[in-house]
Amino acid sequence: MTSPSPVVRTSGRELLEALAGHLPADRIVADPAVLAGLAHDEAEWAPVGMAAVAVRARSETEVQAVVRVAAELGAPVVPRGAGTGLSGGANAVDGCIMLDLSRMTAVLDIDAENLVCVVQPGIVNNDLKAVLAEQGLWYPPDPASAPWSTIGGNVATNASGLC
Repeated sequence: MTSPSPVVRTSGRELLEALAGHLPADRIVADPAVLAGLAHDEAEWAPVGMAAVAVRARSETEVQAVVRVAAELGAPVVPRGAGTGLSGGANAVDGCIMLDLSRMTAVLDIDAENLVCVVQPGIVNNDLKAVLAEQGLWYPPDPASAPWSTIGGNVATNASGLC
């Protein structure tokens, strides 16, 4: 099943060249077999398009560069984390940039007094729970996928489990 084609104003080659001007080469994925693996989550029923390129971002600056290039060239961006979702929310649309956030796993700040934690979107639920437990804190959301799902995906799909 394929996704409806968005209006894309640029070619995959143009996207690759533009992204290469802003990102380290090891962040950019153009191999069709790898793109196919990054193009969908676990929702077998949901439509999947063909991404033009993927970027495995490691920082906020790299995400900003991807979004700027996409905006300049009229390309859609589809963010993804672990790809464990069941909603199709991380599925490619034709000609898009798949923005893989799974390598952005840092805990940036823990404010125990105000019960606020700032994290990157690729941190896995159970990893965050472990970091917070070391500080005597508890992160209550517990989706069934907590051992492998990421916080970004949980926020994007409102996945929180029973707690």
